Amino acid sequence: MGDFPGHASGPSPALFAELVEGTSLCMFLTGSFDDGLPLLWVNDAFLRKTGVGAGATAPPGTPGRASLGPLERVLVDPASGALAVPALASGDGGTFTMQCRKASGDTYWSHVTFTPRRDDAGRLTHYLGVSVDVSEYVDEHSAQLQTLAAERRQRADLDLIAQTTELLGDLEYPYALRDIAELLRSVVPWSAFYLNDDGLLYAEGIDVAAPPRGRGRRHARYVVESDADQLDPQAPMPLPGLEAIDAVQDLLDGLVDGPVLVRLDVEYPPYSASGWLRRDLVRRVVDETGVRPGSVVVHAVGGRRQVLGLLVTWNGDQAGVGVAADPFAMSLGEPDDVRTVVEVVARRAGAAIDNARLYAREHRLAEALQRAMLPEQADVTGLDVWTYYAPNAEHAQVGGDWYDVLDIDGSTVGLVIGDVVGHDVEAAAAMGQLRSVVRSYAYELTTPAVVLDRVDTLVQGMRIPRSASLVYATLRRRGGDDADGLEPDADESWDMEYTRAGHLPPLLLRNGEVRQLDGAAGSLVGFGFVERRTAHEVLLPGDVLLFYTDGLIERRDRSLKVGLDALVGASARITARDAAGVGEELLSRLADAPEDDVAIVVVRLPDPVADATTPSLSPRSRRWLLPSEPASIGRARHAVLRSCQAWGLADSASAELVVSELVANGVLHGWGNISLRLFDTGDGLRIEVEDANPAPPVTTDGHPNRVGGFGMQIVERLADWGWRPAGSGKLVWAKLKQPVQVGG
Repeated sequence: MGDFPGHASGPSPALFAELVEGTSLCMFLTGSFDDGLPLLWVNDAFLRKTGVGAGATAPPGTPGRASLGPLERVLVDPASGALAVPALASGDGGTFTMQCRKASGDTYWSHVTFTPRRDDAGRLTHYLGVSVDVSEYVDEHSAQLQTLAAERRQRADLDLIAQTTELLGDLEYPYALRDIAELLRSVVPWSAFYLNDDGLLYAEGIDVAAPPRGRGRRHARYVVESDADQLDPQAPMPLPGLEAIDAVQDLLDGLVDGPVLVRLDVEYPPYSASGWLRRDLVRRVVDETGVRPGSVVVHAVGGRRQVLGLLVTWNGDQAGVGVAADPFAMSLGEPDDVRTVVEVVARRAGAAIDNARLYAREHRLAEALQRAMLPEQADVTGLDVWTYYAPNAEHAQVGGDWYDVLDIDGSTVGLVIGDVVGHDVEAAAAMGQLRSVVRSYAYELTTPAVVLDRVDTLVQGMRIPRSASLVYATLRRRGGDDADGLEPDADESWDMEYTRAGHLPPLLLRNGEVRQLDGAAGSLVGFGFVERRTAHEVLLPGDVLLFYTDGLIERRDRSLKVGLDALVGASARITARDAAGVGEELLSRLADAPEDDVAIVVVRLPDPVADATTPSLSPRSRRWLLPSEPASIGRARHAVLRSCQAWGLADSASAELVVSELVANGVLHGWGNISLRLFDTGDGLRIEVEDANPAPPVTTDGHPNRVGGFGMQIVERLADWGWRPAGSGKLVWAKLKQPVQVGG
């Protein structure tokens, strides 16, 4: 033993014994492990703390070489000293944390250090043990671990809720509810959503096409026996021995706030909500987990005014094993934490479902309003007219842009394009009023300035809340006479008169040059306090008139003048020889990402001589929006003939027949407006017709006892065809078959 500093020799044995006996550290001396670690000596601190003195024997039933011998008496659990046994058996000693028992019966945590003592021959003879009470540190460490675990659970819960919110943010994702249920399985063994649309239905996503019905109409309501006198005699009665109270129906009806515990190891009336849910849940849980459930916890998924569905979680119990006393005793996590997470997810899901369905309903309403107010286009003999309208998708498909092409008296055509400020339903309503006013005066009066003066007077009295701009023009044929039904003369020209009310000037395209028709400018509609003026132009064969709204050229990163210059430049480079081709070229160059509503009217005077001799390099696609009326069938035939001529495609007769049948089907069996698109694919013509009826077309053998019914058979003979869902309706396509080449 080393010397104390400042002393010539070490302490005397008496001094050492005094120090050891007086220390507060628990100390003891044992024999070797081979001898069973007999307790040879303990100091007073050890005796007072544990009540175990020198000479104590091992507890009864303690195996000799697999235990700490007499020291087992101080251990709360003998297994807590198991780690020390191998070290002591090998003679290495060491420090070990053990849970010990005080003489009073209380427990404490102790760091016990075993120091081996060997004789001169190297044989282990004794162990000196020192025990330090570390209960305070262990408790503090345990509290820190619990706090850390709680923080981790909270972060995991927040992350789960954040992922749930992200999934619910994508209203078009078809498996949002399924993915959320799978996320919840990190805190519960199994979960699923059920929506209450005319009765409970297992749901993987939000079906926005089905508005919330509520109140579980597909399920029967059962009452307890005390209300038997109020039962409907036609309603099915609960069978003997079945549960009469329908907790699920009460939750759906909002009679209870929930959540409710639903036992699945009992029978319910077959027509009740609880009975239907029990049958479906037992099957699904067994299929997915291989375990038959005993009970589930059911949370209401509530909307603004009613319960939209259920969020069901299974707590892991099995049928026949018994239901936990606490319905929220989940297998993972703290019960309160799990319940909070599930309730938050259910609330957010309910709000998202409600918002998605409300948005879809408003969107359908807006589309219906827009379809009711869509511009009209009359076919005019001697003119090639193409129109286009695209509301900005960010504004729920409602805007204030409009146009009209009016066949006033057979020789006079009225053209109007306008723009009401705003992108909401009020703007669309104002547009509808202005459109009706302009159409009324256009059929009554002939001079554009006079028409607009009358419109100003009426609008001032109507107090339309939105300002608007427009261009109104009339075209009158000057050349040959088509009264005999023949095509107009090749050199036929037209007189054009127009006036403007705060609107951008139309463009006149002639022989590669572009001119802005900026005459007869005036103030916005309703502010015409100065008499309006009329400007005049003479249109020649081959001329193109372009009417448009500011959505075609307006961008946030440039001024309107720069946009107008870009339009003039793009128009000068047009190579198309038909109105639809002119429009498609402009859209491809200027309207790839419009920031506002876009309306375009293109009017071209055909030039039979130049059109037949000059090749066209126009875009290889066309589009038209046709009203659901019989006249659209003829317009579609003319459209496909002009496109085939512009593209130099042969066999236009087959294309005319196919498009006629497809558009006729849309007019007869569809609803809403009809969208027609043509594509030159390089190896033939592709025709697409879209309408708002989702029902697919059907090939029939004709209508019994009446004419017709062979339309799709004709299409099948001439083209490969098919269909697919599109928006709220369908799209039917047809690809013309190439004619078989017969060798000479």
